[in-house]
Amino acid sequence: MPYSSTFPPLDIPDGVDLWTLLLGHKHRDFPPTKEILTCAETGRSYSWADLRSASIEFGKGLKALWGWKKGDVLAFYTPNSIDTPILTLGALWAGGTVSPANPLYTVDELAFQLRDSGAKGLVTQPANLATALAAAQKARLPSDRIILLGPHRDDPSSGIRHFSSIRSSTSSTGGDRHAQPARVHPRTDLAFLVYSSGTTGLPKGVCLTHRNMVANVLQASYVEGSQWRSRGGADGQGDTQLGVLPFFHIYGLTCGVLMSVYEGWRLVVLERFDMERALRAIERYRVTFAYVPPPVVLAFSKHPAVEAYDLSSLKVLHSGAAPLTRELTEAVWNRLKVPVKQGFGLSETSAVVCCQVVDEWGKFMGSVGKLMPNMEARIVGEDGKEAEEGESGELWLRGPNVFPGYFKNPERTKDAFSSDGFFKTGDVFRRDKHGNFYCVDRLKELIKYNGYPVPPAELEGVLIGHKEVADACVIGVEDQANATEVPRAYVVLRDGIEASEAKAQQLADWVANQVAPHKKLRGGIRFVDQVPKSPSGKVLRRVMREQARKEQRASRAKL
Repeated sequence: MPYSSTFPPLDIPDGVDLWTLLLGHKHRDFPPTKEILTCAETGRSYSWADLRSASIEFGKGLKALWGWKKGDVLAFYTPNSIDTPILTLGALWAGGTVSPANPLYTVDELAFQLRDSGAKGLVTQPANLATALAAAQKARLPSDRIILLGPHRDDPSSGIRHFSSIRSSTSSTGGDRHAQPARVHPRTDLAFLVYSSGTTGLPKGVCLTHRNMVANVLQASYVEGSQWRSRGGADGQGDTQLGVLPFFHIYGLTCGVLMSVYEGWRLVVLERFDMERALRAIERYRVTFAYVPPPVVLAFSKHPAVEAYDLSSLKVLHSGAAPLTRELTEAVWNRLKVPVKQGFGLSETSAVVCCQVVDEWGKFMGSVGKLMPNMEARIVGEDGKEAEEGESGELWLRGPNVFPGYFKNPERTKDAFSSDGFFKTGDVFRRDKHGNFYCVDRLKELIKYNGYPVPPAELEGVLIGHKEVADACVIGVEDQANATEVPRAYVVLRDGIEASEAKAQQLADWVANQVAPHKKLRGGIRFVDQVPKSPSGKVLRRVMREQARKEQRASRAKL
């Protein structure tokens, strides 16, 4: 039998679209003048009312100037900006679908997403404009469909318009035929088309309907929002979230932007993560909590600048996007007395699947918490049968926040779901008797040493717990002599620690004393300057695997 959520079921309204949920008038226990978005560097801000009116004006402009139709796709190619939510919600008001792209994409990568999604417009910033123009040309998107955001205005040299000039020429009170929001069907119409890059192949478009997103905001609000509402903010004005997660990623989009608008949290936006800037923002704006990936948690545990700032307002960190080890959680607590709780989510689930409540972070350390309301899960072993409680297996999920399928890819969609509608995540999990879930590793990234599974994340956590290690990545490499995979670690040493063969052996021996025999670092340790990671904080093990294969080919060529 599937596991059901231990939270009571919620009423997910069928006829409510995402814009109405966030900016309609039925839900709001805070004044419309409440400041929602603040730029960490400039202090520029928008209240809830500002955001609502600006999004409507932009949506009206899309309809009036571009003839925007329901389902038209607006792509985003930009680092974080407090203007991003205006254009995002404005496109939804006009019945459009939003497709965010990584601002580090190359011309070809961006052009692929523009073509695949059928984007009718592209939002960017001056720093990204050259790539955006080149990609748009490849995708045959006219340059007059590129919009700038940020504190700038129209770009005279390129003729590109600022979003503030995309507006209807008539007043909404004067019979403006563009004044009404588009009517959407929440169960079938897409709010977002996000692209998820797997370990191989081209990125795949993940279709997220209005109902998916509405469900997940309400699920997260029940579990997460209630925690902050009961605690209040440091200044009596409610809680303030540090917006370090990228808005183009589902984690930052849902937990950062959408939850802040719905709950009335103040979101202090950083363009991109920088530890010194993050610390300054926490001190200046009295930040009370933050959703972060594990590398940021790591920085809080080891970065030398932490002691130079007043972080007394910070009540909790919430880690997601990749597994977090017990050692790292304890390191932050010992240094700052700030709890670090965990959650788990996917693009295909509108973000949040599981979430740990603040009061249980220390009791069930290492857990990603319990299933969101209205969700079911199975843990399926390699034999295709449901695993016993406490045993590991692939996590399967079903619920109102689970996506309907991959964009224009019925075969991949069919492969992703079981016959009874459970989404096969590709992640290895276990569940304890209290209903807490634990992320073991990615199914495709498990190392098999003589048939024994070795989770890379576990070894990375052990290494990061060493006082001389700043970061680590573990992959499986081929051991031809013994016809098996063996784990190898790529390690970043802390400043002042010298890399040497003796140091590598010392660390390998240290790890061997803390893990089961089959988990020893038989592939050795290599020292590197940095571990490759995605913008959301996931360790890009595939990058290190490709590097290892190149090293192996070069070694064979010398023989």
